[in-house]
Amino acid sequence: MRRHLFAAVLLCAPAAHAAEFTWSETTDPQTMDPHAVNSTPVLGFLGNVYEGLVRRDEDMKIVPALATGWEPIGEGEGWRFSLRQGVKFHDGSDFDATDVLFSYERASSEQADTSSWFAPVSGVRMVDNYTVEIMTNAPNPIFVDSIANWMMLDSGWAKANDATRPDKDAGNYATLNTNGTGPFRVTRREPGLRTVLEPFDGWWDDATHNITRAELTPIQNPATAVAALLSGDVDFINPVPIQDTERLKQNPDVNVIQGIEARVIMLGFPHEAATLKYSAETMDKNPFADVRVRQAVGHAINVPAILQTIMRGNAQEVSQLVGPGMRGYSTGLAERPAYDTDRARALLAEAGYSDGFSFGFKCTNDRYLNDESVCQAVTGMLAQVGLRATLDAMPVQNYWPELRADNYDMYLLGWSPGTFDAEHPIRFLAATPNEEKKLGSWNFGGYSNARVDELLPMIQSEIDDTKRQGMLDEVTAILQDQAAYTTLYVQPLIWGTRANIELTQRPDNFFNLRWVTVDQ
Repeated sequence: MRRHLFAAVLLCAPAAHAAEFTWSETTDPQTMDPHAVNSTPVLGFLGNVYEGLVRRDEDMKIVPALATGWEPIGEGEGWRFSLRQGVKFHDGSDFDATDVLFSYERASSEQADTSSWFAPVSGVRMVDNYTVEIMTNAPNPIFVDSIANWMMLDSGWAKANDATRPDKDAGNYATLNTNGTGPFRVTRREPGLRTVLEPFDGWWDDATHNITRAELTPIQNPATAVAALLSGDVDFINPVPIQDTERLKQNPDVNVIQGIEARVIMLGFPHEAATLKYSAETMDKNPFADVRVRQAVGHAINVPAILQTIMRGNAQEVSQLVGPGMRGYSTGLAERPAYDTDRARALLAEAGYSDGFSFGFKCTNDRYLNDESVCQAVTGMLAQVGLRATLDAMPVQNYWPELRADNYDMYLLGWSPGTFDAEHPIRFLAATPNEEKKLGSWNFGGYSNARVDELLPMIQSEIDDTKRQGMLDEVTAILQDQAAYTTLYVQPLIWGTRANIELTQRPDNFFNLRWVTVDQ
């Protein structure tokens, strides 16, 4: 929902003058390539630069973007999109169906971190220069929602700069350079230091902002970010540290904007690993492969205490891969495992680990709100039942390569469903990893269940909401019974702005410069 921070004043005030805008976030976008890394810091930032066929408005509704309209083909065979004519890329090149076909081939390639988005797609074809058809393997009523973050690249620009495929490891031209159709263009990129954007005069849509220049400066230290906001060095910070929220609310020079993000924070396990990598004991098997050990983890963690002490009451515990309010949430399965250390110890004893065991726990320290503090609390709670974790917290830029290399025994993960539907995390986190079918691309631990795999395509194609919800409930029950993940809480959104800033906070935590007004 749009936050009209000074609605009463703006109603009678003259139009705001053009202005510069600065902001900080704890995480710098890992890349400028919209197909290389599927994460909110990357996609949220690049949504200002690149565009897709559709986009979400201020209330999360799907609306036209580079497509002016769409319609289903036949009996659920796919979707036909009519493309917007007269659209220019930032370098002046024309946008047409060739770029859509190229962007599909690129974003669905094995090198792309976005390939799982296209698991339901059987092919894409050009009807003419401004019409494309995206064919699906089965009827897919949520397909259009699922491509809101699929961004279009200029095929000629990518080919000319040897960037026809993303490279999230070594990088290529698209890692540091951009050429989108969006409202802003990147004019300076210094990874980890600053990224400068300026309005694109040739944008096809009407600008609703008054920004002449915007600069993102990543600030990892929370106290430094707050000091920068209070001094006016930055106009906006994300997030506001939990411990500073009430103090900032009392300051007339700033505004605090609070909401709930559609992101579930959870713990993941190495389901398919033969042994642990970081245990001090010599073991010939992987304890976390035993469901009783995973269940013990769930009972050992006092989530209400974490929410009270670390999150200061600003989050809600959750039992599923999506939180309440998401389409497909299983209302009858809302209870997460009770905090019960005796039960945890009993489960460990049943599994043959009466004395517990040691292991390595990987965690971010700059990605999620209070992530390292939460991991420290989890480590202490697990120790009370004999699960001795060695915590290794690191910046997110180093974190994803560690997880993809299986360098962990347990890990922290946050997941926000791009479709705002429960199907999304099942496809990415619970489906058996399969590169050919583009499934399970973020299922680091290799969790696998035949029934979940059987239900997923049925969930994707079912148009009867009651039948579909029944299948989603079944998957949720399986994941809970098997403790596939230990879900903890839904993360809050707490943003801070200078008092003269008007902007929009959405539950996907995407920050859109096109909705920013600086009053002078």
